[in-house]
Amino acid sequence: MTSTPSSNSASRDRNSPAPSSRTSVDADTADVPTTSIPTAYVSDKADDSSKLRTFLSILRKFIGCNWEVEDKSPSIVGDGPKISASGEIDTDHRTVRVSYLTEQTSHHPPVSAFWVDCPVKGISACGFDQLSAKFTGTTVRVTPGAHNLGIFINIQHRDNEEYRLTHPAAQLAGILRGSLSITVADTCYITCPKSRIKVILHYLEEGWLGKAQNRVSGVVFHYDPDNDTTAKIKDVSEKDVLARLDGCWQDQVRYTLKDSKDSQLLIDLNPLWPTPKIIPPENQQLPTESRRFWHGVTEAILNKQYGQATKVKQDLEERQREKATARKDNGVEFEPRFFTQALMPNGKPELNEEGRRALKGLQENNLHLEENAETGTEGTIARLQEEESST
Repeated sequence: MTSTPSSNSASRDRNSPAPSSRTSVDADTADVPTTSIPTAYVSDKADDSSKLRTFLSILRKFIGCNWEVEDKSPSIVGDGPKISASGEIDTDHRTVRVSYLTEQTSHHPPVSAFWVDCPVKGISACGFDQLSAKFTGTTVRVTPGAHNLGIFINIQHRDNEEYRLTHPAAQLAGILRGSLSITVADTCYITCPKSRIKVILHYLEEGWLGKAQNRVSGVVFHYDPDNDTTAKIKDVSEKDVLARLDGCWQDQVRYTLKDSKDSQLLIDLNPLWPTPKIIPPENQQLPTESRRFWHGVTEAILNKQYGQATKVKQDLEERQREKATARKDNGVEFEPRFFTQALMPNGKPELNEEGRRALKGLQENNLHLEENAETGTEGTIARLQEEESST
């Protein structure tokens, strides 16, 4: 997919750095790559070929905040119309909207829940965003946090098939010599219990000679969801293999179907370019929305006033600690605004009624959120304090 111009009056922001805490509809992880919506043709027939097409489309899926993208990437396997979830709209070369609602649901540890939705394509995704970083002496190793169990993608027109994508670990090297580089050397998985198909992706180690090759290899195969013990590519039985993958995750990745010697292009990252976010102007955002909340920190960083950025950040964090203390003193449990619970043991957040309304509003291009002063945790604390002062 590629980005397409829009007449929307909301601001589009490419350059602001991502804050470490997010509390609103404005997701600040990164601009979404132009492959936001998988556009591979998927047949309604539940055969291995159609299931494989679905898996290959999931392999090139990314998520974002609130974008409009043009559905014009070619099909991965086979030809066919690119239809909407209802089957009534041909989305080929049409603009589709992707909406992303996120909220910091836990402060200790810091965890954000997110929900992505593209109703016209019948695709949604959710998960918890949490990272863990460890300094190993010369590098920083970044891994998913304990509550980050992956991205869960649902495909409505495939009888609500659900795909779980786990995250590989990354390493930031070159800190001491002042030449930063990122490498990925890990194994991650994509599983779908309903189709009984699994993918193992192996990101290869950097070679001893020369710079990182950024290589990735993988295999798509049948598996038993009730007895899933296969964790390495070499352990996959050849009779279960459907396709193999190979390439560079910063260049091109190709796949080869079973019993075929011809490889085909899965994804070419070279022509892709981030699509700008569509967000309301900062003066129309709520005080708890990410861009407005962290404005002072962002501005100081952009002006290279790092001492000031640290001070503003510490002041914001201290106010959050004061609110947490007030909740504890008044016996009030923190309640997310858009999600039912702060954390979920299965790694899949659930939207509450307000979250569903907010996401529906985003799809209708309504980026405005009402103040939430009378309900939720902060409203409860205010009422308790008012009652206490009156007595």
